[in-house]
Amino acid sequence: MGQKVNPKIIRIKIINDWSSKWFASKKKYIEFFHKDLKIREFLFKIFTYGTIGKIDILRQSNKVTINIFTSKPGLIIGKAGGDLEELKIKLKQKFNAEFSINVMEIKNSYLYAKLIAENIAHQIERRLPYRRVVKAALAKAKEEGVKGIKVGIGGRLNGVEIARSETFLDGTIPLHTFRADIDYSSAIANTKYGVIGIKVWIYKGDVFNKKENAQEAHK
Repeated sequence: MGQKVNPKIIRIKIINDWSSKWFASKKKYIEFFHKDLKIREFLFKIFTYGTIGKIDILRQSNKVTINIFTSKPGLIIGKAGGDLEELKIKLKQKFNAEFSINVMEIKNSYLYAKLIAENIAHQIERRLPYRRVVKAALAKAKEEGVKGIKVGIGGRLNGVEIARSETFLDGTIPLHTFRADIDYSSAIANTKYGVIGIKVWIYKGDVFNKKENAQEAHK
């Protein structure tokens, strides 16, 4: 049986870049790697339901710089930057390092698979019909300019006794074309019938120049 690879990972150094950027000795590498995972887990736990699309982490000596790409910058920054300063203090206490946080606003949330997946999960948890939710997400994403979007959803859909899965597709998702700019993410919806899994793939178009792709990602 064929094994599926994360389309974002397989495109690293082709059109994608690492989400953690630092150098370390063999002794420090594992420590930094696990700390980065815990930092992301900590931030995603605080800011839920389609707030954060991506987190980049850079390290220099004992200073950690976090770039947060979000569709709701005001929620993270707070009034006069108060919430952001409080967040830095919490991170310093938990991870014993100096933190600098840059908040980048996402203009189009439908170009980020994570935001779409979490939005679908949130609406399913609110007991909205999953087909209506997914089809609305597909239609909106196409309106916003994506060339293809696929959503896979599985679990006890609508409370049925036996779990099943459904896939919804609008446009194309060329997973075997490495120059294809494809974003992927997953989320879970906790319902009274159990956990519903959601996977989202977005095809934004082909990339022929890596620098152009990086500039487009920051728009």
